[in-house]
Amino acid sequence: VALLLFGGRGRISSIMGDMAKGIGAFRKGLKDEEETKSVDNDDMVNVTPKKDETKASS
Repeated sequence: VALLLFGGRGRISSIMGDMAKGIGAFRKGLKDEEETKSVDNDDMVNVTPKKDETKASS
């Protein structure tokens, strides 16, 4: 009620619309990030040198 008195109907509607757009953009960003990670993992090559088992233990 207080927001309606101070901000008016148009202001509340504008704030709620902006909030919905922000939530939508956040969800889209999370979805894009997950897709990017799955693509990157498929293209990864293991370059870690294997442990040399021919060396004598000290």
